[in-house]
Amino acid sequence: MTNCNASRYHEVHAQSLADPEGFWGEAAKAIDWIAPAKKVFDPSVGLYGRWFVGGVLNTCYNALDRHVAGGRADQVALIHDSPLTGEIRKFTYAELLHEVQVLGAILQDLGVGKGDRVILYMPMVPEAVVAMLACARIGAVHSVVFGGFAAKELATRIEDARPKLILSASCGIEPGRIVQYKPLLDEAITLASVKPDGCIILQRPQHGCDLVAGRDHDWAELRSKAMAARKSADCVPVLATDPLYILYTSGTTGKPKGVVRDNGGHAVALAWSMENLYGVKPGEVWWCGSDIGWVVGHSYIVYAPLFHGATSVMYEGKPVGTPDAGAFWRVISEHKAVAFFTAPTAFRAIRKDDPDGSFIRKYDLSRFRTLFLAGERADPPTVDWAEKQLKVPVIDHWWQTETGWCIAGNPVGLGQLPVKHGSPTVPMPGYKVEVVDEAAKPLPAGTMGSIVIKLPMPPACLPTLWEQDERCKEAYFNEFPGYYKTSDAGYLDDDGYVYVMGRTDDIINVAGHRLSTGGMEEILASHPDVAECAVLGIKDTIKGEVPCGFLVLKAGVARSTADIEKEVVALVRDKLGPVAAFKLAIAVSRLPKTRSGKILRGTIKKIADGDSWTMPATIEDPKSLDEIGAALKGRV
Repeated sequence: MTNCNASRYHEVHAQSLADPEGFWGEAAKAIDWIAPAKKVFDPSVGLYGRWFVGGVLNTCYNALDRHVAGGRADQVALIHDSPLTGEIRKFTYAELLHEVQVLGAILQDLGVGKGDRVILYMPMVPEAVVAMLACARIGAVHSVVFGGFAAKELATRIEDARPKLILSASCGIEPGRIVQYKPLLDEAITLASVKPDGCIILQRPQHGCDLVAGRDHDWAELRSKAMAARKSADCVPVLATDPLYILYTSGTTGKPKGVVRDNGGHAVALAWSMENLYGVKPGEVWWCGSDIGWVVGHSYIVYAPLFHGATSVMYEGKPVGTPDAGAFWRVISEHKAVAFFTAPTAFRAIRKDDPDGSFIRKYDLSRFRTLFLAGERADPPTVDWAEKQLKVPVIDHWWQTETGWCIAGNPVGLGQLPVKHGSPTVPMPGYKVEVVDEAAKPLPAGTMGSIVIKLPMPPACLPTLWEQDERCKEAYFNEFPGYYKTSDAGYLDDDGYVYVMGRTDDIINVAGHRLSTGGMEEILASHPDVAECAVLGIKDTIKGEVPCGFLVLKAGVARSTADIEKEVVALVRDKLGPVAAFKLAIAVSRLPKTRSGKILRGTIKKIADGDSWTMPATIEDPKSLDEIGAALKGRV
């Protein structure tokens, strides 16, 4: 491990705060500009100022054209690996550029112009990446909605974005089942008062669909005709401050929150991050195991690796079951990935199925250097297990849909800092992270409070919500004047390391004591038989709230679940003391999750409290909530 003293992090971070314009102006040289910014940062515009005001560029040009012109034409840009279809497809930079030029021309022929919105409702297929880049190429604003999202949720996004076109597919593929997208899309269009001019549908061989006459176009037919006619779209110049995409935050109710990402700051920050944060060189193979429906997929499957001239792996599969708990190691080995970025929940699933890591040793991981985790809190037992099994640095980092890239991480490219389990390490350049009380007063090290970011936010962070400036101020900037509210709770330690202990709603109040569910989960996860857990506060007439722990046990545990539940309760009382009032642990076969792997804590809490609840649109398997209800019977 690199010695802390050898890391350039401290000087780089200090420089980014002391001279943000100088720092980001220098970073902007990694991007090709049609016209440079008149001002690197202008505090007088937008909700808190805007980056690269007056600058003109094209995001797609920076991802593809310049690499083709600069000698990477024959390098593989994108590897699509789908154990669900048994297919691996590879696209060089030149091939990907050609596909994007053709689809860009098709979109223009169907009336899409600069500033028009295009919704993508797609599975994890290369055509989805082509569609995102084609929109960027012609100056259109893409809004990716997670494939298979419920019709009502898709309809609210159609209402808000008012897309000119929707690009979709006949189906998505999950282990053991086909998810038909077309009926969901048709229902969403029926529900929405705003109708698109048309839809382009990718017919997948696993399950076709009927097209609506006069509205729907067959993707393959359009592509074939455009190729034959040698159609090709040129890059459309856009302002740095023009929107590149809208991404709706998951789990929203009522009018959705459309996070806006601009073109200039996004390109600069993401390009900077690939080498400095992730330690990946141009030409190397990088794998981000997210979905393009989420911000991580936007940033690190599509844009950042291509800005950087790397090779990006796109995976249509699961950590276990496609076909086994060795799926990830097969992909890393086969494609010679040097770094991998996924969610902690994926590793908990692997650890549950393969606690001894026997699958890991079946593959050649000699080129693999670093594992990055993000998406939810990386519990120390999971990190510890991954470190021991993989024998590479396991780097937790923390960020949000709203920021578009890392808030706090461990900058491998600048020289890795010492890892502290439970912490995503330190703020990245441009982020001044503080922990404050309800009055926005900074709290001393080690004291739990609200985590906030001093304004201005660095490049790539949201400038606003789509057509909702006032709502953006209300949601993120009003509560703590001069700061962005992360809605996460935690603390900073004496070394400036950030500890994110949960959403502010996950801090429970037990008889006046503010306790972190994240801290309790850490203790539960340390039990040798526990693979995964969730702690939440449930209603209590005397104490207001008391914690309840849900446990998923490792595969092959033969001991009595009642004994394990008692041991876990004793462990929390031993480590936290009676103040935690932790008396209830319940073993379940699985935890209800979103399709991106986040535990549905809010819904579980409502079930436990006997409150009314609705089925979350992003749920992986609705039956998992019935199982929670059954497990709680007679226990609360």
